[in-house]
Amino acid sequence: MHFEGQQTIKAPIETIWEFLMDPYRVAECAPGFQSMEVLSSEHFKPRVGVAVGPVKATFTLDVVLNDLRPPHHAAMIGHGVAAGSAVDMSSSMDLKAETETITAMTWSMNVDVSGKIASVGARLLEGTARKLTEKFFDCLRQKLEVRSTAPAT
Repeated sequence: MHFEGQQTIKAPIETIWEFLMDPYRVAECAPGFQSMEVLSSEHFKPRVGVAVGPVKATFTLDVVLNDLRPPHHAAMIGHGVAAGSAVDMSSSMDLKAETETITAMTWSMNVDVSGKIASVGARLLEGTARKLTEKFFDCLRQKLEVRSTAPAT
């Protein structure tokens, strides 16, 4: 499956970059997030639970950030396994400051799901992935826009 999109976030580019480079903060927005093992600033292993129709699975992912060009570009590759299922993914993201407080994000992701979750939930897989992506970006925008406009304490 291929997904791509564009987001406008009311926050400075540096604030967004800092947030996205922190796996714990990104995990706050990941639907189904359960736990995280950070191996380095660019390598981490989150556990994420997903449900596609009647099929539920918990994936242990191995994620590596690469092609980092702060604060404008990042890419990621990942592989995950769950009982009887697997996922491979790659994504890239570009940030562009529209103004000092507004940033445009362009992103794309390729996801290949195999095994039980793909065969049983095939008809629902793409729709579920789109809903999870929307939830992620809604959360991201809420956290960054609130954070960037909150008064300093």
